Amino acid sequence: MKALVHEGTELKIKEMEEPKAGKGEVIVAIKSAGLNRRDLYIPNRRGENPEPLILGSDAAGVIESAGEGVSHFSKGDEVIINPALRWYDNSDAPPEGFDILGMPDHGTFAEKIVISAEQVEHKPKHLSWDEAGVLALSALTGYRALFTKGQIKRGETVFIPGAGSGVATYLIQFAKNVGAKVIVTSRNENKRKQSESLGADIALDTNSDWGKELKDEEIDLVIESVGKATFNRSLDVLKKGGRIVTFGATTEDVVDLNIRKFFYGQYQLFGSTMGSRQELRAMLEHLENFDMHPVVDSTFSLNDAKEAMDYLEKNKQFGKIAFTFDQ
Repeated sequence: MKALVHEGTELKIKEMEEPKAGKGEVIVAIKSAGLNRRDLYIPNRRGENPEPLILGSDAAGVIESAGEGVSHFSKGDEVIINPALRWYDNSDAPPEGFDILGMPDHGTFAEKIVISAEQVEHKPKHLSWDEAGVLALSALTGYRALFTKGQIKRGETVFIPGAGSGVATYLIQFAKNVGAKVIVTSRNENKRKQSESLGADIALDTNSDWGKELKDEEIDLVIESVGKATFNRSLDVLKKGGRIVTFGATTEDVVDLNIRKFFYGQYQLFGSTMGSRQELRAMLEHLENFDMHPVVDSTFSLNDAKEAMDYLEKNKQFGKIAFTFDQ
């Protein structure tokens, strides 16, 4: 089967051995797979490694076969992959044994994948293949950050720097679905307009004076994923006693924090990573209840993977990027 692998120091399309389903496993023929920023970083983290690794965490496809003991999926079932490995029940932090699909395990950028049946869910019927293929990692990350950790409520205001990211497009929709007010930022005027079309109430230029622009707003919750470039600016516009959830750092990940200012402000800081299967299922139910659709910016063939990765690295996208498979 054809797959995108990191081998040695290169990314390449390579013929890999077709997978076989063992006990409790299924083989999924991939229809669409989502590109995440994590996929950009893995080659650097692996360095020079002679063992080929199939990249990719997100995908949707069709069950091709099921191994012994699999009773809740059958050949032909349409499914999505849950990339949060071995985290089943909601908990304060991931359990021992938790990994994200795509390293060290082989990932989804291939024509087929073999995976535990515990890591697949039925595809929401209202989603296209491309929408389903880009869903799980970003939407689950956003769902846990906003609801489990952030505890957003109807009538509250959430502030989201970096409006163009895949997670941000889910956050905007999740928050609006439950009656929250949404404020986002972006340097790109088109992304600000797209955010407003998606439901954002206010879309600020990242380079503007946030304090001045938001002087009449009471921000209850900040969802931060940018890192050093915006963390303290975000904290400055958060109301006293407000909540800030961080799940990423697309800029530098070491932040200087005025701890006296922080404790006098009675702020609450939460870290968040991915989410449990319990939260994934709640997120899927949310999508179906609100007839919500992921934002797919663009699609590429697997042969154009390097072009897709360059597009993502330069932050050209609004929403998610999908690889499509003709099968």
